[in-house]
Amino acid sequence: MNRRLTALSVLLGALLGPAGALLGPAGALLGPAGALLGPAGALLGPAGAAAAEPGPALLVADLDDDDADGVPDGEQARVPPGPELVELRARGAAPASIPAGVRLLVDGSPVQPGGAIPAGARRVELQALRAGRSEISLAGRTLPISAFEIRAIDGAGRRIDMARSHASLQRTPPDRLGDDPFGNLDDPDAIRLLVIGAAEDVPLTLDVHSAAPSGKVIDRLPGVPLGHVPCPDDVPAGLVCGSTRPLRAVADDIDRNHPMIADRSVKAEVGGALVVALPGGPKLQMIRIAGPRTSPLGPLGRTRARLRILMVRPRAGGPPPMGGDDAGAVAIARAEVERANALWGACGVSFGPPEELDITFVDPPRPHLLAIGCDHGLPASGGAIRVRVDGREVTATIAPRMRPNAAARAVAAAIAAAGFSVRVSDNPVIGAGAHGTSDVLVRRPGGALAAIEPPASGPLSTDATLTACIGAVDLDDGLQHFSDTDAIAGTVEERALLKAFDDGDPATVDVVMVPSFAGGGRIGESFIFADGGAIRNTIIEDRAGLRADRASFALAHELGHVLLDEPGHPDDFGIDTPTRLMDADAANASAYGPRRITVDECARAIRQSGAAGALESAAGAPPRGAKGAPPHGAKGAASRDAKGAPPREAAEGAGQGPGGPPAFRPSGPVPLLAPWPLAPLGRER
Repeated sequence: MNRRLTALSVLLGALLGPAGALLGPAGALLGPAGALLGPAGALLGPAGAAAAEPGPALLVADLDDDDADGVPDGEQARVPPGPELVELRARGAAPASIPAGVRLLVDGSPVQPGGAIPAGARRVELQALRAGRSEISLAGRTLPISAFEIRAIDGAGRRIDMARSHASLQRTPPDRLGDDPFGNLDDPDAIRLLVIGAAEDVPLTLDVHSAAPSGKVIDRLPGVPLGHVPCPDDVPAGLVCGSTRPLRAVADDIDRNHPMIADRSVKAEVGGALVVALPGGPKLQMIRIAGPRTSPLGPLGRTRARLRILMVRPRAGGPPPMGGDDAGAVAIARAEVERANALWGACGVSFGPPEELDITFVDPPRPHLLAIGCDHGLPASGGAIRVRVDGREVTATIAPRMRPNAAARAVAAAIAAAGFSVRVSDNPVIGAGAHGTSDVLVRRPGGALAAIEPPASGPLSTDATLTACIGAVDLDDGLQHFSDTDAIAGTVEERALLKAFDDGDPATVDVVMVPSFAGGGRIGESFIFADGGAIRNTIIEDRAGLRADRASFALAHELGHVLLDEPGHPDDFGIDTPTRLMDADAANASAYGPRRITVDECARAIRQSGAAGALESAAGAPPRGAKGAPPHGAKGAASRDAKGAPPREAAEGAGQGPGGPPAFRPSGPVPLLAPWPLAPLGRER
């Protein structure tokens, strides 16, 4: 950087205080207006006068979008205040001339040729639109102006519009640059910053900061060097160009600190921004962060899925399933969702601010579910099913050849006649089943769960072939999880747990955290829409999944099954790629672990779980069948076993019982992902 600009930065830093001039109110990375002011004598406002020395006023072309309306600030009819604008003292004068590439703003609106500046104007500012040198005549004085421009360039050398497009988080592992560090590269997410201006105005280094949607500074990459590069064809003769090496916006500190790319990586967040600043000085320009710029669906913006987290205590009144106490459990859940946010940010997907999570602590439900047919769903031979509901004996006669769904409705009618609220939830046929089973769910008239017990004497079912089972949840010995055979429906204990707390909202993803799974080896399961079961958009995770942390990203992986509506894993069908989040068996806490999401997976998540996905499913998506099925069955559990690491299980199944509160999720597809527009920093909520 030339000495004049260096001195200007130092003076501005002193003027704007120890925060380094980047932080405005609420940490929004917006310095005060006039922060880039060079000297111009009496025409400039107080900040400019303080930095006065011979030479033109220095501006940066205002091509970004501070108010997040999708229009570059340099094209807006009314421009919000920003550090790119140079404040002038002139009031009540008419400009003699306004050069091309510069706008004179009065209270944010451009002055038209021949227009005067009102004496009562609150804001009079200059705004640069492109690089170059010029001058403006105003109030009998001539103000020389010098402007430089900052552009964002993608890996293929194409320009990225800082207002109408966006940056994206990295979807590829760390890799070395080629022989030309400023050349094109096969990285769809890395961007280079190109600075254009007169030779004496282009700095030698820039600072790159990342801001969260709240405006809070996430990370800083100071002193990023610029190398001389040929200018694009549209740059006027006489100007020069400097470029950074490709910069990576990464999800977490593991990527950020990898020694191969640490000097060109900055940790960032979807919905936030990469902010370019003078070294130790004010903000110059910024570019928002959203999903991939190129995908089978076109550019992907930012979408949000809503989670409902249930912390299930091991016993009534007991401690939380993890964390020692409720506060510790909440902190653990928030950290797990924060990790999921970081990884799915590569698709522009967020699960909302962790501090706003819907977290509820619940006791294990009392036995309220009667499974007719238990697991295998054999037809009836004739007999009776007898239970006690809150101590009242109820008997239902079962006719020969009745299937479980018909028998369940006979039982439900008998229990309803005893004064209880009853629902029937039908399950799909499991791999070893004859017919689908049906669950009879009983509540008291006020909505509380009723207690189902065996009869005072004799068996639950006197039918020789049609069995009945009471769904009891006992977490002291771990949650009984499904196998490949019954994954589509879940075990009776899983159904008793999940159906007790289903809120009937199909637009949320339920995450149920339990102390452990029975038998060990499993750390997570998911139930998805595609398999047609009675539970959908639901995830179960235990303490082992949380302990696996960034070696497995258990929650992010299971969310992938739900959002992709896909029971399998990429390595079930093709090449084993341990760096992919959806890999079946990878466990690696390094930057080369299971953390990458491909652009095709991003597009599939939007198709399957966004509004377009709902339309596609309603029209009839092609079925997934035996030809593409994993070895253990088209709709069975998908296991993840990383050579001694705890396996991660992703099981699928979804379906529906009748409507009406207390509700179950409807059988029609409902979008899980909703658009979440970018917003001005610090003004998102």
